[in-house]
Amino acid sequence: MMNSPPLTETRAQIGSTERPPRRAARRSVVPFICLWLLLIGAGVAGTVWYTGQQREQVSAQLQRQTASQIAAMQQDYRARLDKLESDYAAQMTQLSSKVEALNELLTFTQDNASDKTDNSNKLYTQISELKKQLEQLKKELDVLK
Repeated sequence: MMNSPPLTETRAQIGSTERPPRRAARRSVVPFICLWLLLIGAGVAGTVWYTGQQREQVSAQLQRQTASQIAAMQQDYRARLDKLESDYAAQMTQLSSKVEALNELLTFTQDNASDKTDNSNKLYTQISELKKQLEQLKKELDVLK
């Protein structure tokens, strides 16, 4: 039994020297892992927040760009529409004046239509009749002199 107390003491000494470092290592690992988990969680939360901020900024910028493009398109559309309306009004005015001139010509030809002249050469016939009358008047004036 003599051998047993020194063996127990040796075991106690060995056990006392081995166990405290194991306990100290276990105690320092748990806070280290908790700190790393906290840092990872903070990183993930920061990334989510930053991504949300960037998304809002990009969305606002796209909204402004879209609004300005729509406004430019509306202005261009209005300008084109105004130009088409003014061109249409000018063409209608020209067409109206042409129709009025044609109506006047038709009225003139209908008023001057008679049995003596044909409708196709009415003006030519009237001019030739005036020339004949003018020649007769000249002859009569010569006779009177």
